Amino acid sequence: MVVGNVPNYPPLEFKDPSTNQLTGFDIDLGNAVGKQLGVTVKWQETSFEQLQSAVTTGRIDMILSGMSDLPERRETLDLVGYLSSGAQFFSTSKVADPKSLCGKTVGASRRTSFPGEIKKWSEENCSAKPIKVVGTEGSADARTQLTQGRVDAAVQGSETLPYISQQDPGKFHLIGEPFTEVNQAMGFAKQDPRLRDAVIKALRALQQDGTYASLLDKWGLKNNAIKQVTLNGTTP
Repeated sequence: MVVGNVPNYPPLEFKDPSTNQLTGFDIDLGNAVGKQLGVTVKWQETSFEQLQSAVTTGRIDMILSGMSDLPERRETLDLVGYLSSGAQFFSTSKVADPKSLCGKTVGASRRTSFPGEIKKWSEENCSAKPIKVVGTEGSADARTQLTQGRVDAAVQGSETLPYISQQDPGKFHLIGEPFTEVNQAMGFAKQDPRLRDAVIKALRALQQDGTYASLLDKWGLKNNAIKQVTLNGTTP
């Protein structure tokens, strides 16, 4: 089973600095799914922009790479939700109220839905002084621009920030609570429901035997657990 992945989103997927090997929650979960299915998982690294076309044209069998379950993606893919997430403001300084970001500059990866979600939040909360949204070259670039003072704050998925904060204690501070709710999802071509349904069954088995909970605990993601696997936003 060939699985598409972009290893730049710790702790879900990244390269271990000491071995240069793929690691992370998604990698462990994907390998556990493969074991349930009795198949070997081959990880195919690609760019995020190429993931959808890679699975719809059959170059890969599925996507497992920190992809959010968004309505527009459901038009071309079947999305199996396995982890809860949400857009989260953070900064290098302690900020109590997210509304203090009104009139400030906030960065987020332009490959994600975050820039649009920041703009929507700004329109709802910052009518007088809107946030200036800066689209960055990925989440790591957003953090770099933040530490260099080129933006006042940044946004990433809530599932990634505890790990990043642990790697650099005291460097980043969360601002408020996540301001959106979304599931991270595995992506499948719509013409391939058999694999999709087999993976859903495997995920449920991993929830029942404790493997899912164990992997969440390993990567500090217990707060991002889902109770039910979803298909295109609903419980199948």
